[in-house]
Amino acid sequence: MKLQDIHSPADIKSLSVPELEDVASQIRDALLTKLSRHGGHIGPNLGMVEMSIAMHYVFDLPNDKIVYDVSHQSYVHKMLTGRMDAFVNPEDYDKVTGFTNPKESPTDIFTIGHTSTGVSLAGGLAKARDLRGGTERIVAVVGDGSLSGGEAFEGLDYAATLGSNFIIVVNDNDMSIAENHGGLYENLRQLRESDGNCPTNFFRSLGLDYRYVAYGNDIATLVKAFEDVRDIDHPVVLHICTQKGKGYAPAEADKERFHFGGPFDRATGNPLHISEAPDYGTLTAEYLLGMMKEDPSVVAITAGTPGVIGFTPERRRQAGRQFVDVGIAEQEAVALASGIAKGGGKPFFGVVSSFVQRAYDQLSQDMSINGTPAVIGLFYATICGMNDVTHLGWFDIALISNIPGIVYLAPTCMEEYFAMLGWAMRQQEHPVAIRVPGTAVVQTGRSFPTDYSDIDSYAVAHRGDKVAVIGAGAFFSLGEQVVAGLKEQGVDATLINPRFLSGLDRQLLLELTKDHSVVVTLEDGVLDGGFGEKVARFYGSMPMNVLCYGVRKEFVDGYKYDEILKANRLTSPQIVEDVMRLV
Repeated sequence: MKLQDIHSPADIKSLSVPELEDVASQIRDALLTKLSRHGGHIGPNLGMVEMSIAMHYVFDLPNDKIVYDVSHQSYVHKMLTGRMDAFVNPEDYDKVTGFTNPKESPTDIFTIGHTSTGVSLAGGLAKARDLRGGTERIVAVVGDGSLSGGEAFEGLDYAATLGSNFIIVVNDNDMSIAENHGGLYENLRQLRESDGNCPTNFFRSLGLDYRYVAYGNDIATLVKAFEDVRDIDHPVVLHICTQKGKGYAPAEADKERFHFGGPFDRATGNPLHISEAPDYGTLTAEYLLGMMKEDPSVVAITAGTPGVIGFTPERRRQAGRQFVDVGIAEQEAVALASGIAKGGGKPFFGVVSSFVQRAYDQLSQDMSINGTPAVIGLFYATICGMNDVTHLGWFDIALISNIPGIVYLAPTCMEEYFAMLGWAMRQQEHPVAIRVPGTAVVQTGRSFPTDYSDIDSYAVAHRGDKVAVIGAGAFFSLGEQVVAGLKEQGVDATLINPRFLSGLDRQLLLELTKDHSVVVTLEDGVLDGGFGEKVARFYGSMPMNVLCYGVRKEFVDGYKYDEILKANRLTSPQIVEDVMRLV
């Protein structure tokens, strides 16, 4: 059967095992062709080929439900459920997202891009089915380190009480994004080495039935395993061992690099686009390693994404016990950092902006109320970063800056970032978050203060009159463009670097009322609850026009940067035009 003839799972149900194996070979080839040209999650999907085929062969979608956690391992599922063209036709590559999406197919139950939620979501589907007397089978597929998240445990803990059909597939490829960390994964290793028969069994300790499949890249074995549990009348864990990157030697050999990547040379595995420019992750890791050599209390923490903060395997080895990976568990990372700081250590937790949302309670309760001087670095906190709906880096300003006690710093460039980071790691008075300025490293050659203990004090970069432009963080450069544009219109505008997102320089803002009639705020994030609203509220009872620029509160997916900037009037000509209407 040709891949183009597969339009739904029904098209493979009459095939023999050898024919299914041929389909698997074609799918793996198509995946490698697309991923080498387009980029995406490589290793997770190559390892899921046979399992995905077997599940769609045994279960009856869309009546039966499969929930993928994390759904970056759902590419083959998409190929088998009516979206084959997006994987075999280059002109259609961008017609599907990298995660399950109910807008694309009724077989995609949830949009999922964050981890450790799948068992809970699928458990809810099972409970709803039982309440209304349904008969559909419910399957949760967990993999790539998802079990390390606290909600995964909570989902498993509840699942054991359901007493009805619920199949939890643990896709065990012995990896997270990088190597696995934590005691749970030690038990998975013991289960693998004992063919599922070691006396300690995490899943059985919760009251769950348990089955083990040693080779999860064999279709015949998988079909039988799924048929055995398809109509089971109680919750069961199907522990399946797969090979991450299966069938592509470079991905099998370097699982971490091939978890996700851009276009690559299929023959060698080498990236097609190699940038010589520095990146904030690498620079941060080098900076912290330097601190570690001088101070044994410095520790770098990641929640399963060491590459985000530049800690390659070699740098992890250099750091030794001063590097901690808690697995995909941001709540643990923030609370751990708070405890380390309380105990006299100097922790830095580097995290993707959208991932820190999972740790709101720890930021508030465990860190801020206790006033522990932990440092959080937020990466990809920008409109011009990750552009899929589950990874938007827009919301951290509104989230973090409104928690009392946190000092949220917004450096404008590389030099200011490291000036702020150095102060944050030395000081012992405040929890500090630093919004790493965008994705591309901007070097200015300027010198910046090394002491930020005068909290909420803004820096005036240029003093003018009539109009004041406050450009926060990465949008300071946009502020420079706006001021230059206003200069061409005959307006000598003031330019301000606020530095602090978590508070207002009330004295400076009040002084502006003497000779300014317009204040413009620019922030690389959502407007609602953001920095600009604080400024506008301050001027609420005063005769000051305030224009706040950021992005609207909405979820968008797969957007283009220039289009979303224009749609939110975030280009310099648009802002200058708006200001000139008021001047």
